[in-house]
Amino acid sequence: MENRNLDEETFIPPLSVRATAERGLRLREEAPSSKKGGTSVGIARARDLANGRPVTISTIKRMVSFFARHEGNQKKPAGVKYDPGQISWKLWGGDEGKRWANKMLEEYIEENEND
Repeated sequence: MENRNLDEETFIPPLSVRATAERGLRLREEAPSSKKGGTSVGIARARDLANGRPVTISTIKRMVSFFARHEGNQKKPAGVKYDPGQISWKLWGGDEGKRWANKMLEEYIEENEND
């Protein structure tokens, strides 16, 4: 399995996820207070992802859940410079993070089905 540390059951976010989380942090920093988006958990997630910190399977599951709940947030509405929903989406790794988390969870489940 790619991007995986088998000894600790952790997953290393790929560069595309790291870059998107970093963009989310930059956008949030630039945005006016009313448009920042992201909770303290989302900000912490973005920092971990942007820094390439290992992610546990429980965090992968939380990422999958976040993306399922916030599916409509990935696109910024036309004419809007800062959208809190889009910023939140990016903090969690954006479309890249969604694909990666879903793939890592699917592979994890397949490997552990018969345990």
